[in-house]
Amino acid sequence: MEFRFFEIYREETYVDLLIQGIALSASLTIGAAIFGFLMASLLAMMRISSIKPMVWFSASYIEFVRNTPLIVQLFFVAFGLPLLLNYQWPFWAHALLALILNFSAYFAEIIRAGMVNIQKSQIEGANALGLRKSIILLKIIFPQAIADMYPSLVGQFIFLFLTTGVISEIGVEDLTHAGIFIDSRTFRSFEVFITLTVFYILLSMLFKLFLAKIFPILFPFKCNS
Repeated sequence: MEFRFFEIYREETYVDLLIQGIALSASLTIGAAIFGFLMASLLAMMRISSIKPMVWFSASYIEFVRNTPLIVQLFFVAFGLPLLLNYQWPFWAHALLALILNFSAYFAEIIRAGMVNIQKSQIEGANALGLRKSIILLKIIFPQAIADMYPSLVGQFIFLFLTTGVISEIGVEDLTHAGIFIDSRTFRSFEVFITLTVFYILLSMLFKLFLAKIFPILFPFKCNS
């Protein structure tokens, strides 16, 4: 078998498509992770709340998202919601919304697990000092939960990034979409998808390095790596 990787990079158009795909995949993942993390934090706090309706809502949302495929959620957001709510966004915006909803459910359960594992003695000590519940939650429980669950959060982030290739199914020109387009023109499937694999591995490693640097800054508790 003759490998002909040069057929990919000898065409400037193909190289540009790959670069644009990498930029879009990375930016959508980062945007979805930021907003998904914020939403997940709220959902996790609702899960441990003493207000039953909030607990039921967050639990139902998390279980629904975690038990349905991302591709189904993507098609519902891209084609179902516009029909129901009578609006139209570009496909990349639909993909971003679907990823936010998906990220938030997985992150929420990880954060909740970290919160419930905080030593009760710390909470009792804070109560003894007369701290408000909101201060205890935001200043004591939440930061330590994030620090303790850092490896799980990073692992889930990387896993979800690697599944973002499905957004190409609705026409978003991400890295996978670029690879499929190049394959349809060159008929060099092995070379194209080996190239995509290398790019996804490199991006995953860069994300890991970035998160290893940024987490200790944002949450100055000891992060278990």
